[in-house]
Amino acid sequence: MNTLPEPTLANWRQHPHSIRGFVEVDRLITNQPIRTSPGATALPKGEALDLGSISIGQQNAADLLSTSDTDGFLVLKDGAVVSESYGPAMDAKTRHIIFSVSKSVTGTLAGVLVDRGELDPDAPVVRYIEELKSSAYGDATVRNVLDMTVSLRFIEDYLDPQGDVARYRVAMDWNPPVNFPYQGGLHHFLGTLPKDHYPHGERFEYASPNSDLLGWILERAGGAPVSELLTRHIWQPLGAEADGYITVDRKGAARTAGGICVTLRDLARFGDMVRLQGKAKGRQIIPAGWIKDIFSDGSEEAWRKGEMTGLLPRARYRSKWYVPLDVPDTLIAIGIHGQWIYIDRNAGVTIVKLSSQPLPVDDPLDRELLIMFRAIADTLRSRS
Repeated sequence: MNTLPEPTLANWRQHPHSIRGFVEVDRLITNQPIRTSPGATALPKGEALDLGSISIGQQNAADLLSTSDTDGFLVLKDGAVVSESYGPAMDAKTRHIIFSVSKSVTGTLAGVLVDRGELDPDAPVVRYIEELKSSAYGDATVRNVLDMTVSLRFIEDYLDPQGDVARYRVAMDWNPPVNFPYQGGLHHFLGTLPKDHYPHGERFEYASPNSDLLGWILERAGGAPVSELLTRHIWQPLGAEADGYITVDRKGAARTAGGICVTLRDLARFGDMVRLQGKAKGRQIIPAGWIKDIFSDGSEEAWRKGEMTGLLPRARYRSKWYVPLDVPDTLIAIGIHGQWIYIDRNAGVTIVKLSSQPLPVDDPLDRELLIMFRAIADTLRSRS
């Protein structure tokens, strides 16, 4: 790793600095721990999967992994590891940022608070965050926030140095205040966002601030920081091998839209728990009804009106998870720069990929990776 360029707060998401930057986030940004408990057991080993034998167009799965800036890759079949590999900056103990896969983790946590009677997904946002009554969220519901159907004027352009995302990143302390001055933290930023011209609930519109708001709502509803809620309700009962962490701004606001950092194996554990209807180690961690709702509900009409039909032509978005409709019983979490969870319940497969792809969003590569994930699941489907 010493031969890789050293990241700074100014360049940690720029390739090749990102190869180290994505595993050294705790050195660059303030964070809070997501703690596990002692006594975690290793993931069992299964029959090894030959990735070189799985064709993806003109190449095979092993080739695609080697050319897509993969930092870590793991496949579980019925809970057992059948493929696991690491890039030059990672090993089994390294914690890697999962970017917007954090949204799916946060949306899953919401189900616990709903089950405990602490959160009402149909309630107005202002029941929990009265401070946002004059913002776009003033007449939105928690369900709008969960499903990205908030009417919000926010352009999610990661490469525009003068755009909404650049200002947003200064507020969350992910960028030095160069192109924009620091005007307040993440929660202050959320309060500045205006409503768009269409009504809430009408269309899927991907906007990361919604997911940071969800974390703030969960803290108010659950009475504790997100890091503690994740520790108590997911990480410790999951039996995670290692502590994770989540970035926070200088005022302690958690970056639930993209700041969670965990090991490859623990992210696979989390994904497999979702595959198993919220169960891990024989214990119901996430309410089964919440997982069932993610797989089966959400609006296909709202999805069709959104801007991600090029990746998933027929889909829904529910509680921060992508639900493809062309392959039944599948669920996807996606983060920029190549972070993935792919779950196929019918095949008994969970796939996790962590990456340092140069582009935040690479649609052609994403389509290739989806084909690969599906081919892996199809290959493993017949294994008992």
